[in-house]
Amino acid sequence: MSKTILEIAVFSVQAALEAIEAGAHRIEFCENPLEGGTTPSYGSLATLSMLTDKPVFPIIRPRGGDFLYTENEFNSMKSDVLLARKLNYSGIVLGILNSDGTIDTDRTKRLVDLAMPMEVTFHRAFDRCKDPLHALEEVIKTGCKRILTSGQVPNAADNLPLLKKLVQQAGDRIIIMPGSGVRANNIKEIITQTGSIELHSSARKTVPSKMLYFKATMQEALQSTGVDTAEIKKMLELIKK
Repeated sequence: MSKTILEIAVFSVQAALEAIEAGAHRIEFCENPLEGGTTPSYGSLATLSMLTDKPVFPIIRPRGGDFLYTENEFNSMKSDVLLARKLNYSGIVLGILNSDGTIDTDRTKRLVDLAMPMEVTFHRAFDRCKDPLHALEEVIKTGCKRILTSGQVPNAADNLPLLKKLVQQAGDRIIIMPGSGVRANNIKEIITQTGSIELHSSARKTVPSKMLYFKATMQEALQSTGVDTAEIKKMLELIKK
């Protein structure tokens, strides 16, 4: 029986290191949580690459919003793929759609080929596509290793039937990795009901500022996004059982 993998999405170098220390099997490395995650800066990528040899997959996403990219944005993605490869990351996360809600197989495959030998995960752009079962076949053709999906609803636990159908259709051709809203209170049910062998969670928590002085007139808390290491450990305990 395959070992169940828990991937944790993080939004800073510090959060990545804390998630790894808590036992996360793999990290999805992003910045800008309010945008849903965008490509980390060069400085962040270079720094984290020197601090761990655990599997870390930076997201290749030039901006928030939709997944329909201009040629300039695509060129930016190509440059970021090459940077991740140069820094010896073991994988990347990306997703590109056409305006009609289908997978942009041509440009996705070009990025997959450019990324080799890194693994490529097709992210939740998949949840915005028109026909998930057809899109699954299209993503397989691009050479991606896995698909991160919530079952085309905000929380993965709310559409387990579709996730199960995707897992069954995928077989051993590609990994279907449920993500979004995955927590200790539902991770076992998601595994049991879908047959997934990889799960994705942000285990997100708000981290208060350590500043001793705050400018009251700015009316801000200056909080940041971190990871709940206790939640990560709880999920890992559950998937071992």
